[in-house]
Amino acid sequence: MRAECALDSDRCNVSNDEVFQAWFQKHKIEDVEAFVPDMAGSARGKVLPADKFGQGQLKMPEAIFSQTISGDYILDPTNVEDRDMVLVPDATTLRPVPWSTDPAASVFMDCYRRDGSQVSKSPRSVLRNVLAKYEARGWIPIVAPEVEFYLISAHSDPNEEAEPPEGRLGWTEGARQPYSIDTMNDFDPFINDVYAYCEAQSMPIDTLSQEMGPAQFEINFLHGNAIELADQVFLFKRTVREAAIEHGMHATFLAKPMAEDAGSALHIHQSIVDKQGNNIFSGADGEATELFHSYIGGLQRYMPEAMLLFAPYVNSYRRFMNPDSSPVNLAWATDNRTVGIRIPDSPPQARRVENRLAGSDVNPYLVMAASLACGYLGMVEGIEPRPEATGSAYSGNFELHRHILMSIGALRGSNAMRSMLGDEFVELYTLLKDCEYREFQEIITPYEREILMFNV
Repeated sequence: MRAECALDSDRCNVSNDEVFQAWFQKHKIEDVEAFVPDMAGSARGKVLPADKFGQGQLKMPEAIFSQTISGDYILDPTNVEDRDMVLVPDATTLRPVPWSTDPAASVFMDCYRRDGSQVSKSPRSVLRNVLAKYEARGWIPIVAPEVEFYLISAHSDPNEEAEPPEGRLGWTEGARQPYSIDTMNDFDPFINDVYAYCEAQSMPIDTLSQEMGPAQFEINFLHGNAIELADQVFLFKRTVREAAIEHGMHATFLAKPMAEDAGSALHIHQSIVDKQGNNIFSGADGEATELFHSYIGGLQRYMPEAMLLFAPYVNSYRRFMNPDSSPVNLAWATDNRTVGIRIPDSPPQARRVENRLAGSDVNPYLVMAASLACGYLGMVEGIEPRPEATGSAYSGNFELHRHILMSIGALRGSNAMRSMLGDEFVELYTLLKDCEYREFQEIITPYEREILMFNV
């Protein structure tokens, strides 16, 4: 099997095991983190000595995909036997772990059953299956995510409000300073480590900017293959958290960590090229094509059915409560940040759609799969979009689900999303979200103790 060494420019015409061992020796690697992204987008896997990697099959319970965000398990109707998966390393994803005390590497593992079939509910497999539908039509999606996050001061009391960390002079940022260079300079040591860690992992991140909230930042990724970019977002979240810890802070990708401040989003720029590399959203005359408009129409038609993948937790919907900072509509327009579906002002060869509705709490594989699935259906069904919006869309109608229960029901009942994402995945994911919502409902909130306790 041919495999590309992730950090080396040469190609290795040898077996995977030889690729790994040669790379481990070259980089003096002692330990290997072999992991699978779970439904939340967290790393589940094993750590093993580098010299033992590849010696025998590596297995892990399929039940990791039926684990809630709190660590509980639900009964997966497609896995009542609680069987193991066979894990196969993706050699192209081999990277160092730059924050590790001892020299370590990480690698993504793909999930298979004993009969050789893929575990289709694995988030990486869900995205791959959507991309296969594009490939069958000669189309190749190109994506570029933008991810927002907050730095917060370290504390261990969950009843405490999250607060921004101290800057260089011990000053806690309280004002909103979007695009402030001085504010970013306050966190230079952290930012420098993030860039260094990303470079060590061959993650070519683009620009970083200060966002609307105090100590809120956004990072832009360069455009590319959807699987590779989802991998990069997954690794970036791990990287930012580790860099923050080294500087005595926490980093959070919660969609709405502070009640009075802006939420955190994950925007996805997306375009489609043919096998010759031509952008099918633009014609030979440079004008927008029917496929471009149908892609937008598909997002408008099907995103309500897929909303659970754009807003996967109860907290996700708090981000939509302030329509002056987060789009709450499915309108589209050019160079207009008040709409949910923005078309950046760009030349014909770079014509693309920016989906602005996801929170930064999403699983990157699932949200890319969902957005691409909606656009795909729009193109194959020839769906016409609504007329382009003009002016501010913030004052328009609220077009999203207001509550996670509505999103669970919409995804569970969506034949379109089942056809794109798979019945097995949709069944398990909606059951998982049912359970997480029940867990949330069992918690008595400060509002109930403070407002209701003695007044009802």
